[in-house]
Amino acid sequence: MALYEMRKFVAPEFIFGVGARHRVGFYARNMAARRVLIVSDAGVMNAGWTQQARDDLTESGIESVVFHGLTSNPKDHEVMAGVTVYRENECDVIVAVGGGSVMDCAKAIGIVHTNGRDIRDYEGVDRIEVPGPPLICIPTTAGTAADISQFCIILNSPERYKMAIISKSVVPDVALVDPVTTTTVDPGLTAATGIDALTHAIEAYVSTASSPIVDVHAITAMKLIWNNLELAVTHPDQIEARENMMLGSLQAGLAFSNASLGAVHAMAHALGGYLDLPHGECNAMLLDHVIRFNMNKSSDKYQQIAEAIGIRTKGMTLQDCTEKVALSIGEMRERVHIMSQLSRVGVHSSDIPELAKHAFHDACIITNPRQASIADIKTIYGEAM
Repeated sequence: MALYEMRKFVAPEFIFGVGARHRVGFYARNMAARRVLIVSDAGVMNAGWTQQARDDLTESGIESVVFHGLTSNPKDHEVMAGVTVYRENECDVIVAVGGGSVMDCAKAIGIVHTNGRDIRDYEGVDRIEVPGPPLICIPTTAGTAADISQFCIILNSPERYKMAIISKSVVPDVALVDPVTTTTVDPGLTAATGIDALTHAIEAYVSTASSPIVDVHAITAMKLIWNNLELAVTHPDQIEARENMMLGSLQAGLAFSNASLGAVHAMAHALGGYLDLPHGECNAMLLDHVIRFNMNKSSDKYQQIAEAIGIRTKGMTLQDCTEKVALSIGEMRERVHIMSQLSRVGVHSSDIPELAKHAFHDACIITNPRQASIADIKTIYGEAM
């Protein structure tokens, strides 16, 4: 009998390190770009990163047009507006400069441009027939890892939930991962995106689709994020902490892109879409509750997680380890000043049935280590209130 299940591992070309962002002109020229659509947002533009990318492209003899008409949870109609800008300007390559929202929007613009239908038609796994135009990502947050993942998350605005679009064709062609871009991120967003990355690592590690290659990246990510998150929040200019957070996010991305996620993300997608809440905060408020729910279905994996985040597990039962992990995550959440209860961000108990319905149908729930019914999901939301 084979020791390991057959597994596939997909990753884009990426350059990691200070100065990586300046390679954008080189890669765009290699793609024979004439006019690039830069997808960005107001915060990133104010920080100067968008203009730097434009300047690097201009130096390489490449024209660019900027689309920034998107919000923090990119919506279907914003994607369609971006497609119009891409087509009207006869662009041929997309460059995303920003966090997860920007990169997801850029991916979605590419999907619609080449496949032609509304972005809502591509929800689910492997629904995209034709890959989008070449895509270069310059991430400016250490969290979502959309720059290397097979995931694209877009808000379905008529139904108020986030759709997961999962396909190899949304893996960017190249990611230029430069920690310097995260030095302008405020402490709140640093904390939220950092907990998002930690959630990626934990969910990928216990996923039913995990593998030995995924596990290496997931455990390394947990250690890096756990040991550097508070420092990055309290000392934003500390480049070593920023580098380690970016590296942790990258490793977590390699893990979840190939093992998928679990109930935390399924529930966070429903929550973020319904109330337009920041994704990282949604994960942070749910993570410890889902860990307790999954406790008995993850063999010794929560013991390894406990050790990765610095808990001495000698003499502990598996249940003790899991409970200590959940408690430690709750304490970390408080130390980085993220809300701990759903009720404090505007969730009402009357919202739970609608949230549970969307979470139950989210693609991420499939790989959760413990099967979750709608009743289970309602209970977890209730515990997080």
